[in-house]
Amino acid sequence: MARLTINGKGHDLDVEGEMPLLWVLRDELNLTGTKFGCGAGLCGACTVSIDGEATRSCITSVESVEGTDIRTIETLASADTLNAVQQAWVEHQVPQCGYCQPGFIMAASALLEQTPEPSDEDINEALTNICRCGTYDRIRKALRRAAELKKGGGQS
Repeated sequence: MARLTINGKGHDLDVEGEMPLLWVLRDELNLTGTKFGCGAGLCGACTVSIDGEATRSCITSVESVEGTDIRTIETLASADTLNAVQQAWVEHQVPQCGYCQPGFIMAASALLEQTPEPSDEDINEALTNICRCGTYDRIRKALRRAAELKKGGGQS
């Protein structure tokens, strides 16, 4: 039995402690915005926020995150309003296929929470996700736009 707080809600789950968080999110809670990519923590498609840190959920065990605040892509927008990162992603037409984008958005959101005005070095260090479509230039531009939106627009 595991007790997890995901997107602000408590969940009592009858799962093995070593089960990857990704499968709890997708299979147990039907939070399918978090994607499966490589299963080895390399690509970042499964990135979620755990206590404000971008974390690869495919290699994170359920037992290691009990008592933490887990946030998924489903919690970023409120009602009909996108958050700053999502808005910037739309403005800069970042996605091509879009499969990796939830992980990128979660990593970018975590970065901006910790570093509101990231340098190129900060971005390179924090966003280690892989995009097969190669939208890295648009991602960088969108991340900079998101920082502007958060600074000037008071968005989350």
